[in-house]
Amino acid sequence: MKRLYVIVFLVIAATAALGLAIAEHSGYVLVAYKSFRYESSLWATLAVVAVLWLLVWGIKALVELLLTSGGVVNPWSRRNRSRRVQVAIEHGQLDLAEGRWASAQRHLYRAAEAERQPLLYYLGAARAANEQGNYEESDRLLERALERQPQAELAIALSHAQLQTDRGDTDGALVTLQAMHERHPHNAQTLRQLQRLHQQRGDWSSVIRLLPELRKDKVLPPAELIELERRAWGENLSLAAQREEDGAVGLQSLNRAWQQLTSAQRQEPALVLAYAEQLRQLGAQVEAEEVLRTALKRKYDSHLARLYGLVRGSDPARQLQTAEGWLKDHPGDASLLLTLGRLCLQASLWGKARDYLESSLRVQRNPEACAELARLLARLGDTERSNLLFQEGLGMLDERLLAAPLPVAVRA
Repeated sequence: MKRLYVIVFLVIAATAALGLAIAEHSGYVLVAYKSFRYESSLWATLAVVAVLWLLVWGIKALVELLLTSGGVVNPWSRRNRSRRVQVAIEHGQLDLAEGRWASAQRHLYRAAEAERQPLLYYLGAARAANEQGNYEESDRLLERALERQPQAELAIALSHAQLQTDRGDTDGALVTLQAMHERHPHNAQTLRQLQRLHQQRGDWSSVIRLLPELRKDKVLPPAELIELERRAWGENLSLAAQREEDGAVGLQSLNRAWQQLTSAQRQEPALVLAYAEQLRQLGAQVEAEEVLRTALKRKYDSHLARLYGLVRGSDPARQLQTAEGWLKDHPGDASLLLTLGRLCLQASLWGKARDYLESSLRVQRNPEACAELARLLARLGDTERSNLLFQEGLGMLDERLLAAPLPVAVRA
């Protein structure tokens, strides 16, 4: 409030000073040019100049206001076009994230047609069309993106391959990715999508052929690459065992696939396990026993020890003796105790088999050990405990059975 009083006072003082100046010195201004002549007092001239300046400023402000308001009102103005595109982008991205495919396609296509860098919007619109099953429209949008941004061929092709995979066209996706692999052999994303596609198609031979490139270009983390390599070779062994050659199911093919492995790979427990399991299923029991015995002698592995109890070697007594030798260094291995119980069953050593199986269950409750001991007890006449063990093993195989309700027993 005090500031207002000060301002009013200053205005009154300035006005009074100006009035005194005008009364004391009116001044004189003369402007003459050819036939034009203007003369007036200094203060009147200053007033005219001030009025003219205010008039020019007012006209300028009015013109700017009309132009600005015209831009806001005119729907075809540059300002409104930019605003509409921004709204389309925001709505399209939100619709795409939330699965409103038709709306997302419409908004993103509108944004793509208006933007100078439309790639991401065309890709989003193509995905939305693909999700609706409009595959031709999806491909057309990708072609339009390539027309607008031909330098983004690789990005567009990778998106196309992913959309083809999503729609179940793995053959088409493979053609697309192979073409990009030829043009961009060291592109990590192309290699990764190829690896995933081969894996999805169950083409483990192709995955194996791709492994050197995956390793060279460091496409996968080392641990993931090692696991992929292990699985690919294991699956390849399984597929080799299913091939028929000369009328026989794939023992030769399996052995050939095993020999394709490096010496280091043939010592990996997971691959030895896969090979021995396929030998067992093909009926090559003696060969499987030899492979497992050699691998376990080199390096003990619990999974290999478990499988050793499921194969039948040429000399059952020697096989049991070999397994009992491992027990000295691994007395608490439930899998080895289970194997020893099974080998004793093969040798008709009932009491010894029972001891080993019960020891295995004391270390770890296992459905296989339960089933083996239950079978033995049933033959020995202990049906009550045999039934309990069967029920326990069944419950461990699928605990959901224990949670399911059962009908009330009806008495006769």
